[in-house]
Amino acid sequence: MKKKNVAVLGAGKMGLGIAQLFATKGHEVKVIYVYDDKERVDAPAVIRENLGVLVKNDVLTQKDADEAAQRVGFVDTIEEVADFADIVFEGIIENLEIKQDYFKKMDEIFPVHTILATNTSAISVTQIAEKSVHKERIIGTHYWNPAYLVPLVEVIRTKYVSEETVTATYELLQDAGKKPVIVKKDVPGFLANRMQHALFREALSIIEHDIADPADVDDAIKYGFGMRLGICAPVEVMDMGGLDLTYSIHEYLFPHIENSTTPSKLLTENIEKGNLGFKSGKGLMEWSKEDVKKANEELTEGLIKVAKALGRL
Repeated sequence: MKKKNVAVLGAGKMGLGIAQLFATKGHEVKVIYVYDDKERVDAPAVIRENLGVLVKNDVLTQKDADEAAQRVGFVDTIEEVADFADIVFEGIIENLEIKQDYFKKMDEIFPVHTILATNTSAISVTQIAEKSVHKERIIGTHYWNPAYLVPLVEVIRTKYVSEETVTATYELLQDAGKKPVIVKKDVPGFLANRMQHALFREALSIIEHDIADPADVDDAIKYGFGMRLGICAPVEVMDMGGLDLTYSIHEYLFPHIENSTTPSKLLTENIEKGNLGFKSGKGLMEWSKEDVKKANEELTEGLIKVAKALGRL
């Protein structure tokens, strides 16, 4: 595929991850600063640091990393990339009205052939497109953090999006080494977050009802079915074991599984106490600064090892 010119709106963690991804695949990239991006983060340094981790883990050569860094430029306004971008990936604050206004502005500025994609993880893509005229070129592309490591990108259809936009977006992501999946309906949580937070709800319920401690809940996943999920996921597991067996388990188990439709009381109580997790040093577990640093490093390096082992990097 011919390399595209990629613009990224926002220099937050996800925006810079997306920019880095496409730069390493040979695309020219422009990051558009918004709000206080320039004051809040040294964006070029973040990308260089992330690339350095890939070099350290033998994913890239130093030459590849240097060339990728040189492909990323930074601008202050959308207008500066109006004649540059074939596609724009938006990665700004999760606020519907702000996103709608930015997409309306981009819809007015960019040529109609430019695809406008949102990385929202929660807001309806259809609603984000509401204030725009050319709604057929607006699509959801939900990356997973770190965007340059996790292969999955959810490609979310809206009731307005054209088949041409869906196909072009899917093929671009595939060419960049991602694993795009089509979400046929623009529903809350899209696809993967619906499944992930169903798991979170049950994990919180187990802790709240004193069935197991938080660390053991995590270990049960890390050292149990979590190891298998990247190779053999739920649909395949059900077919492998037999749908009749799955039915029998569900008939017995489902009455005992958490089915609440409001956030966990355990979450509410911890938030009221100021226990927010990494950012406060305590959440459901205690986290020192050293613990936080170690956890973040282990996540990045662990993902690299897993992706290498499974041939996904």
